[in-house]
Amino acid sequence: MIKLGIAENKRYFVNEGVPFFYLADTVWSAFTNISLEEWADYLDYRSSQGFNVLQINLLRQWDASGSDLDYEPFERIEDGSYDFYSLNPDYFDRAETMVEMAVSKGFVPALVLLWCNYIPDTWAAKLRDEKKMPLEAVEPYVRYAADRFSKYHPIYIVSGDTDFPSERANEYYRTTLHVVKTHSPECLTTLHIQGRLADLPDEFINDPNLDFYMYQSGHNSQFQSKAYTLALDFYNKRVTRPVLNSEPCYEMMGYSRREYGRFGRADVRKAAWQSLLSGAEAGVTYGAHGIWSWHKKGKRFGVTGEGFDSPYEWQAALKFEGAWDYGFAKWLFQMYGLVDLQPWNIVLKNTEEIRVASTRGFEKIAIYVPVNTVLKLDADLREYDFTIIDLEYRRFAAASVAFRGSVTVIDMHNFEGDVIVIGVKDKN
Repeated sequence: MIKLGIAENKRYFVNEGVPFFYLADTVWSAFTNISLEEWADYLDYRSSQGFNVLQINLLRQWDASGSDLDYEPFERIEDGSYDFYSLNPDYFDRAETMVEMAVSKGFVPALVLLWCNYIPDTWAAKLRDEKKMPLEAVEPYVRYAADRFSKYHPIYIVSGDTDFPSERANEYYRTTLHVVKTHSPECLTTLHIQGRLADLPDEFINDPNLDFYMYQSGHNSQFQSKAYTLALDFYNKRVTRPVLNSEPCYEMMGYSRREYGRFGRADVRKAAWQSLLSGAEAGVTYGAHGIWSWHKKGKRFGVTGEGFDSPYEWQAALKFEGAWDYGFAKWLFQMYGLVDLQPWNIVLKNTEEIRVASTRGFEKIAIYVPVNTVLKLDADLREYDFTIIDLEYRRFAAASVAFRGSVTVIDMHNFEGDVIVIGVKDKN
């Protein structure tokens, strides 16, 4: 069983002292929509791809696809709404079985405690008429969840997609964070925040109970640069913590706000690498449109507010090629020992799309180049051996490198897609 910790320098995760690359899949709707047989097949496939974390909503996901299953975390009252004071033990029995299955396959469960639709004043609450959880019900629910799941050493994601709109809403998250950390101090905690949001309230930045930062570059086609701009924002927060992009664009997700188009394999790969080399080095989360909502043929799908196009059936979405790209990223990080990366602004070109990072002692350099070009770098890197890695077909090639004074020039490569250029300093 994996028990995650934080590295001494607060930049990445460790497991038994060894760097741990957080590679998560988004499966928010697992506990309400997935049969145990489907879950077993899903776990086997994602495990084979190298995933090691699963992001799951502990309660019902508000925008899950329809399901023939009928599992609810709370008892219902006469008007059909939840009685938030009456937890349904059968629901949590089943959820615990699923967590136990995942942990036995080498996954760390990352459990969202309070998605924003359950909390008053949030952007999602304003779109939904359903009753919100009373503040008085939060502590007993969180204690119950901790009693159930903490023995599996999960990550507790305190909030889901929240915008921190008011003191009343913040009180829910404050209470949850403190209760779960008091009850389970060995479990890591974080906050999942609304897409494109760069700021956290000062009280959470300063709270020692918060262990790492998540941000969400999201699914709006106009703001995909947030993958790297938010990474830098959180990397430079005054309180240092590990940073990761917990929700980049999902593969084959329709653009938000009902815009025509979908994010393809290259888009999600680009979001991952731009995040990883811009300050969010702790890991990254993948999402497939049809897995997160667990969609089945003929079932309803409709997301109030976001307006995403229809998902693929989960069996098809599970096989999207981009998931292998994310597993390959994890493999490259481990193969080259890309740990404790720091962003490095040395690209001499009129674009921010090319991202560069180095290890703390500059022994290794990683450069993401989304479109082929002659690469000019404002640093004398003649001590390095460079390899170019084609990310679409996962091929390796030698780089053609020249030097003009203190500028390093890496010539165009022979690949047609995006690449990672790895430089390793010659120790001789």
